[in-house]
Amino acid sequence: HDSSGHCPSSFTVASPVEAACPEAAGGVPELRAELAALAARLSRLESRERGVGGSGPRGAEPGGARDPQQPIAPYRPPHPASSHRLPRSRGGMWGTVLIWGISSFPQRERSRMCPAAVGGGTGLLPKASAFRGPAARHGGPRGRQEQAGGEGGCPSPAHAVPDPAAAPRWEPQPLSYQELQSERTEVPVSRLLEETALGRPGKEDSAGCGQLVWVGEPVVFGRADSIAGKYGVWMKDPEPVPPFTRDNTWRVDTVGTEVRQLFQYEEAEQLARGYPAKVHILPRPLESTGAVIYRGGLFFQPRQSRSVARYDLRGETITAEREIPGAGYHGQYPYSWGGYTDIDLAVDETGLWVIYSTDKARGAIVLSKLDPETLEIRRTWETNIRKRGVANSFLICGTLYTVSSYSAPNATINFAYDTATGSSRALSIPFENRFRYLSMLDYNPAERQLFAWDSFNMVTYPVRLSRA
Repeated sequence: HDSSGHCPSSFTVASPVEAACPEAAGGVPELRAELAALAARLSRLESRERGVGGSGPRGAEPGGARDPQQPIAPYRPPHPASSHRLPRSRGGMWGTVLIWGISSFPQRERSRMCPAAVGGGTGLLPKASAFRGPAARHGGPRGRQEQAGGEGGCPSPAHAVPDPAAAPRWEPQPLSYQELQSERTEVPVSRLLEETALGRPGKEDSAGCGQLVWVGEPVVFGRADSIAGKYGVWMKDPEPVPPFTRDNTWRVDTVGTEVRQLFQYEEAEQLARGYPAKVHILPRPLESTGAVIYRGGLFFQPRQSRSVARYDLRGETITAEREIPGAGYHGQYPYSWGGYTDIDLAVDETGLWVIYSTDKARGAIVLSKLDPETLEIRRTWETNIRKRGVANSFLICGTLYTVSSYSAPNATINFAYDTATGSSRALSIPFENRFRYLSMLDYNPAERQLFAWDSFNMVTYPVRLSRA
């Protein structure tokens, strides 16, 4: 105790220049321990002072007595990019005001302050700043009591400077005040179904056949730039014949009464830019969106006929044509969207197919396997799936799959007919009609993708098959 009855306590900091709190680099252990001990002592002083009706310590503003019931405004640390220094104190008492503020805060409010203020960094206080406890500013009984007995946080002379190793370490409690931010990520249901059915990616049978278990989101490759492209068909040859390759892409815009133009592209990127390498003029106009490219030929339904024709891409002539017995055409048994889609050709791992209906089948889908050279019918299956009741269909590994709607954004693959067993089953595999008007849908077995035409847009869908 000095002659004025005060309990002096002095300390220093490592550097007076590292004053920006967010840039403090971890602190000096001795400083952290001493600050923690001082904060604890001042907390006890404050509680006892309130118990005897003391006026409390003065704040940083000159001449003002702080109301103990008035909360202290939260400390706002400087912006990390700023280079402001902490202000110098008035009369060397700045450290007193700061530590009083820390002890007056609840623990979560202390944690919100600059880490250096509670021992988490260096350079908080000016070098050789003097700290005097709250009792130093009070006369009267309490000050005399502290002088006499060392009560109220003033240590005895033997313990004026606490041992850093024995002082409690300040530990932040971030969970008591941390403000959490939630973020929502939308995951397509199709992805969840994929993971449920197959586990991690790459578990599907990538070489052989299997059953369809998942259809991914559509990927847009190009867009038609005229009204003639509202409906259309675009294709790649899964088994190309030289000089053509699997990169060659073909397209037909099918709006109109004399559809004869077949656009040839060297690759899909050229299709996306809209500049064909060549335009074939077909000897006969085709009908609707049921055409396919296979083994160097375009297979299509000539306009207003129940026939199927093969156009040779190298010779640019029709090399084969055959009538499908009893097949409806020109609006008799189309898909639900219409468009004269009575006869639809398809290709899968097993070869060339034609999808249609007849009066005998009463509108149910009929499948026939075709010889790709002569178009002779090798075998026929009659299903129990009503053709007008589905929006489109395709074949994978000898199984026919149908789509529930051409315009609903969240459609499904709703039926499957297995030609190996002659049986059908209901499905519910999600299928997205992103542009709300699906007019063409075919499977490419070489790329394991669905090719589709959706309201001017040429899109693909990735698929997953189960192990056979």
